[in-house]
Amino acid sequence: MDSPFNCLIFDLDDTLYPSKTGIAQAVKKNIEDFLIEKCGFSETKASSLRVELFKTYGSTLAGLRALGYDIDADDYHGFVHGRLPYDLIKPDSQLRNLLHSIPQRKIIFTNSDMNHAIKCLKRLGLEDCFEQIICFETMNPNLPNATRPDEFPVLLKPSMDAMKIALDVANVDSRRALFFDDNIRNVGAGKVLGLRTVLVGKTGKIKEADYVLENFNNLAQVIPEIWVGQSNGGNERISRTRSELESILTTTPVGA
Repeated sequence: MDSPFNCLIFDLDDTLYPSKTGIAQAVKKNIEDFLIEKCGFSETKASSLRVELFKTYGSTLAGLRALGYDIDADDYHGFVHGRLPYDLIKPDSQLRNLLHSIPQRKIIFTNSDMNHAIKCLKRLGLEDCFEQIICFETMNPNLPNATRPDEFPVLLKPSMDAMKIALDVANVDSRRALFFDDNIRNVGAGKVLGLRTVLVGKTGKIKEADYVLENFNNLAQVIPEIWVGQSNGGNERISRTRSELESILTTTPVGA
């Protein structure tokens, strides 16, 4: 029996490393500082506006541009991500071993910019674990050519247009792809497009997710069929037993 999956697509932030790391909180603080320092909003308004723009437009940058603010994406990401405490992200050799045990294509799909994605992967020690990084620049190639802020809407997950661009760029058959994300709306969008979906960092079952994964330590138990398949043109059989996978997962402590 072949594995039903020939490609695994991973979100990055709060998926490959936990939200409790502190990066997400720092991003929120930096966004609010951007609204205050670059856009002239008050401190009290900045916090509520950040939440409002995220809920309505998917991100603060998308919202600002839609409202007519001529915000350069590189400047925004440089401000919001450029001052992050990346040293809070620790190498995860356990996750690295797990990823290297997976024979299928592995792709990063993040709303963040490429510089941020590369920095995070390097801090995790996972920079050589993925075939491709699909990021903000991939979904918004025309943004630098815009003659006005609202000419090209910013595309991000969970937008269907953003999801379709990612699948097309990666040349992915959605019926055989497994999509990992910590955001329910993103998981739901993936489900609509035919992806098999995994909600990461949660425990309760939801209709949008085919699987729920509290953390990657449980991956072999939750989705063992990842490791069943063929390689080398079908000549070499790959069939890892659960005990073999568990030995991979217990070799090194998390975050070591």
